[in-house]
Amino acid sequence: MKRLDEIFNITYGSQLDLNKCETCEKPDGFNFVNRSSENCGVSSRILEVPRKRPFPAGCITSAMGGTVLASFVQQEDFYTGQNVKVLMPKQEMSLAVKLFYCSCIEANRFRFSTFGREANASFDSLLVPDLDEVPKRIRDMVVKSPLAKAAASPTHLALDIARWRYYTLGKLFRIEKGKRLTKANMIPGSIRYIGAIDSNNGVSAHISNNEHLHPANTISVSYNGSIAEAFYQDMPYWATDDVNVLYPRFSMNRHIAIFLCAVIGNEKYRFSYGRKWDKDLMIVSKILLPSKTDEEPNWEWMENYIKGLPYSAAL
Repeated sequence: MKRLDEIFNITYGSQLDLNKCETCEKPDGFNFVNRSSENCGVSSRILEVPRKRPFPAGCITSAMGGTVLASFVQQEDFYTGQNVKVLMPKQEMSLAVKLFYCSCIEANRFRFSTFGREANASFDSLLVPDLDEVPKRIRDMVVKSPLAKAAASPTHLALDIARWRYYTLGKLFRIEKGKRLTKANMIPGSIRYIGAIDSNNGVSAHISNNEHLHPANTISVSYNGSIAEAFYQDMPYWATDDVNVLYPRFSMNRHIAIFLCAVIGNEKYRFSYGRKWDKDLMIVSKILLPSKTDEEPNWEWMENYIKGLPYSAAL
């Protein structure tokens, strides 16, 4: 493990106030990055600021306030607002490795809060894996630009919920409860451990325990903790006992699954600490979906809808 400032040159960003900048639209100007967790932190686009040089694409930005430690690899030259730090790698690293370090930084979010203990003072000394400790699968990974705005399909479909129908989850999926694994019994490795969290696709650790793995092309849904957070899993994984695993009874692919995850996530308002979405309740729960017939949802439409969205070509 090493300190962040041993791996990156770290500096405060541009420290600009958006209301004092002149906004514009592409292709003019530069991205303006603030402390948001949305849209890679980019909240606007501004014209060049006199005597202020924009930061180059490929740097990492991390929020010191707002959504604390929200970290992103910036794909275009940019300026920042107040209380954002910029990290420039001291050694050349791939986009996949940079994204890995973004996850490492965000894993420290629990240490800080917006109106209590902000990250400014101790951020540079956070401990993260050294470059030679980055898993080989990450170092070998080729990642397409996460900001490639192209859609996988040129056809954009409009939502018409009036024609949707309710379908029972237990008829669409075989649902299995995850298996508890304590931290004391975790063996470090490369297998994803899915926890009841709302970020990082549900991945809260990497283990080598393999006694109770679920296959790829399934959906994990938290029924405790961050209830109704649903994620598509494209690699085998271990799910904690606060997570239900949905095995499709139909032909599911990544695009259909992402549509379903969004629909399932919208059900979270029905549940709380006192009313969990446990397996028995999930089996009989109904979700509203595009319909082909009373018995069959329109899977093709869901796939095409996701493919028609901006950035879908990067999925």
